[in-house]
Formats: sequence, C-alpha cells, structure tokens
Amino acid sequence: MQLPANAALIVIDVQQGFLDPRWGQRNNPAAEENIAALLATWRVARRPVIHVRHASASPNGAFRADTPGFAFKAQARPLDGEPVVTKSVNSGFIGTDLERRLREGGIDTVVLCGLTTDHCVSTTARMAGNLGFNTIVVGDACATHERTGPDGRHYTAEAMHATALASLNGEFARIASTAAMLGA
Repeated sequence: MQLPANAALIVIDVQQGFLDPRWGQRNNPAAEENIAALLATWRVARRPVIHVRHASASPNGAFRADTPGFAFKAQARPLDGEPVVTKSVNSGFIGTDLERRLREGGIDTVVLCGLTTDHCVSTTARMAGNLGFNTIVVGDACATHERTGPDGRHYTAEAMHATALASLNGEFARIASTAAMLGA
C-alpha cells in the first residue's frame, strides 16, 4: 500500500490499565507486537508518530493519571520528541489538539492502531474520516475484549473486533494489515 511520506501513525491507548482482569477475555494477543513493528518502521522512515492515551476521570478508572494503569505498555512507549495527546473520552480528537497537530503538519493520512478496537480506535477513526482525513485502521494491530449486550447476550472479543472493523470499512476508513503497512 502506497502512503504519503508524512502519513501519521496514531497509537491509541496502549496502556497498562488494559491488563486489569476486569476487562475479561481479549482477542489478538499479537496486537502489541504488531504495534511495535509499526512504530519501528515509522521511526526508521522518520514519519510522524502521535501517541494517544486515556486519562480516567472516574475514581475507579483503570487509567487514572496517578495509577500504574496510566503508563504506556513497553511495546508502545513514546520516544523523546514524539507527541503524546491525553484524552478523557473515547475519541482522540475531543478535548485535545490532535486535529490541529495534524493540520499544522500538513498531514491528510492517518494510520490508526491500538486499544480497543470497538471503543477508542473506532471512535477516533470515525471522527478522522468525518474530518476528512484519509484513514487507515491496522486491524491486526488492534484488540478488544468480550462484551455483554443489554439483553445479557455474550459477545466474544473476536466478534466485537470483527464487527467494529466491519462497521468502519469503506465509509470511515480502510482496513489494512500490519504486513501491508510495513511495505508501505
């Protein structure tokens, strides 16, 4: 896949808080490995990298700034000089300077990866698409957890992941693989 030289990699919420067992079963145990490979490739190519992290407002939140859950996982730690955008809602664009950073950098293509596919990755991808950015979600560099619907029905993590990607595909974003991005 051919990408512009300044296509930005946006790494979303790859934080220790997702290690908390309260999230339940997760799909795609290779997501962090794929994220690390994307980061390495972007860094070597000197393409822009932006990290997004979640700061919980709730006193019981897994991502409160004063807890270990707020820290980045080792595979996705920002390097010195890589911007970090901190959000308190699902979208990386709401209440942050992410859009301004992208526009000021002349960036029109964003490549998203991170946690979780059906929450923060999906919400950020939808907004990026609505804001006019050429948006790519690297499906195998994302993961999510099982969920229970309002009727009590159980949805596996893999089902949640697949339906989140399907809901983005075409209208809001293109879905790609890590391998395709590493060759871009």
